[in-house]
Amino acid sequence: MLKTAIYVDAENIKMSGGYGMRYDVLVSLANSKNSTLLRANCYLAEDHERTQRDPEYRQKVYAYHNILRSCGFKIIKKYVRRFKDEDGNITTKANADMDLAIDALLQARNLDRIILLTGDSDFLRLAIALQNMGCRVEVIGFFNVSKELREVADSYISGFLVPGLLPITGSSGDNGDRWQRGTVANFNQDRGFGFFRYYRLQEGILLPETVFFHLSKSTLPSDHFFQEPYRIFEFKIVDNPANNNRSEAWDIRLLKDG
Repeated sequence: MLKTAIYVDAENIKMSGGYGMRYDVLVSLANSKNSTLLRANCYLAEDHERTQRDPEYRQKVYAYHNILRSCGFKIIKKYVRRFKDEDGNITTKANADMDLAIDALLQARNLDRIILLTGDSDFLRLAIALQNMGCRVEVIGFFNVSKELREVADSYISGFLVPGLLPITGSSGDNGDRWQRGTVANFNQDRGFGFFRYYRLQEGILLPETVFFHLSKSTLPSDHFFQEPYRIFEFKIVDNPANNNRSEAWDIRLLKDG
């Protein structure tokens, strides 16, 4: 049984397309027949001055914190600091990178597997150090993930592809369980069809699946979008009665950055 920990760089995730991420799904990903979750840490910023003077902001922030705690996460706060330059311009800073790195290194001696949620290249050396301590490092990010971090990780998956981790816009009320995100597994440009690869989350394990698609079910203006293996698409899986009820991807759209 792999002893697992989750470390979430919450500010990076929020700014890179992961706003609204489901932390309970992360817990499901860490708890499986081969893995048990020992630690779950979330590193986030809080504007302490605003918390004191703005009741609406305070209620929203604390409600969010309570959700994380109910999922089993320990919250490590970094309070926003304000700096004024000689021209009177004010900048803010609340970076918890050092806190995350130190905690992960200290706790790694009791761990086998670390799930790191960030896209920040500043964690490249941390990932290597954890691997040198014998830990498996799995990275999950959304947009703007460092290429170097993706390559050094023992595994990388886009958070958009983890089922349920981030809701699919427009899928509610429309048989939402059939909406999926996936990437092109292969594509026949001459005949205008191919297969998407997507994932199911079953007992904490990501299981790959494929589904047929045809350009006639796409909202995109050109087939060149399907020739890039890293693009992420959203689509609805439909049993096509005109084709022996074979499962196909319909209403295909490209996931937009931001």
